[in-house]
Amino acid sequence: MTLTPQRFTATSARALFAALCLACLLGSALTMTSAAAVAQSATPATPAAAPAAAQAPAAPAPLPTPSLTGPLQWLPPAVFDAGPLGKLSANGIVSGYGLSQNNPMPGDSTGQATLSNGFLFIQKADGPVQYFIQTGAYAIPALATPFLSAADTVKDFFGPVPVAFLKLPVGKTTTFEIGSLPTLMGAESTFTFQNMNVERGLLWNQENAVNRGIQINQTLGKYFTASLSWNDGYYSNRYSWLSGSLTFTKGAHSLAFDAMGNAGSTKFQTLATPVQNNSSMVALIYTYTKGNWIVQPYYQFSDVPTDARVGVSKGATTNGGALLVSYAFKHGFSLPARVEYLTTSGSAADDAVNLLFGPGSNGTSLTATPTWQKGALFVRGDLAWVHAGSYAAGAAFGSAGTSASQFRAVAEIGIIFGSNITGK
Repeated sequence: MTLTPQRFTATSARALFAALCLACLLGSALTMTSAAAVAQSATPATPAAAPAAAQAPAAPAPLPTPSLTGPLQWLPPAVFDAGPLGKLSANGIVSGYGLSQNNPMPGDSTGQATLSNGFLFIQKADGPVQYFIQTGAYAIPALATPFLSAADTVKDFFGPVPVAFLKLPVGKTTTFEIGSLPTLMGAESTFTFQNMNVERGLLWNQENAVNRGIQINQTLGKYFTASLSWNDGYYSNRYSWLSGSLTFTKGAHSLAFDAMGNAGSTKFQTLATPVQNNSSMVALIYTYTKGNWIVQPYYQFSDVPTDARVGVSKGATTNGGALLVSYAFKHGFSLPARVEYLTTSGSAADDAVNLLFGPGSNGTSLTATPTWQKGALFVRGDLAWVHAGSYAAGAAFGSAGTSASQFRAVAEIGIIFGSNITGK
């Protein structure tokens, strides 16, 4: 079924982010007012009795950056004293993957292998000035796209330091981040270790991944968090994008509304900066996390408008939905799965921009990722099937781009580093 929401333009994006910004400011004011009222009305507390014995220190926990959806589990960091730089935390990961596929795209082959992650993460996670640096090599495998080695991915996308930012806490509920930042858009993150599946999905491939700019994060009361960002969108180095996210979290449930749009237009294009750099996008993401289960359905809509100045003679939209599910068994085994459907508007007759398998095409994907992790070691594999519908000749699978489907088998093995390199 094709969904047809109203067009989301750059003008409505600006209105949305202005409203979110106002909500952030009002939330801060309400938080401070409430705190002041409580302080004035509270009676002096009686001194608590001294504990009979000192409490044992809390066990170290993984840091929230970089984020992981699961089922892979991060390790607490190795912590060391860097002298005048203060206390620093470090994690790392080394992993590689190989794939076998039928109907390879032009220039691709049936079997490939490369490094998927070779990262060192250094961060200062406390104090008035904090920072995060992610450096190394990486591949970003995605469904319905040709294989690209780690060396070529680093060269053609985000360089050897894809994510690095300065973080400035302002009070208890507000932080600023400045630098090269993960996108606020979508349910899947960029690098393989962060996600349920080894390969990114069809909906993810419409989104941006890393952008450079400034971001404000605000806690709004007990259940809401909001983020707003002014950035360069699809890594264009043209700072005309607004991005925002508003999330409600209560217990095992969370609901996030993400939105982004280009307030201008950008002709500049590379692999990291596709024609979608002139788009706007919204997503609604629900997540249930409890016990052995992670359940995450989401909806996504995007609009690439007509703009002859950037080579888009006729714009097009995408409508898509996905369901990601993961169940954890005993002894480190888990089984994530993903199903997606994405459709695009337009036709070849009206020379609409191609956003998938040709104007007016659609795509369906099914992915299962059996996973095992024991401490720092993990092994997992994707079994993925993609079907192209209403595709244009030359834009689907196979050497001539005329095959309707592709099956892939992917295996990834890796080791996570952290407190295991300094533990007793």
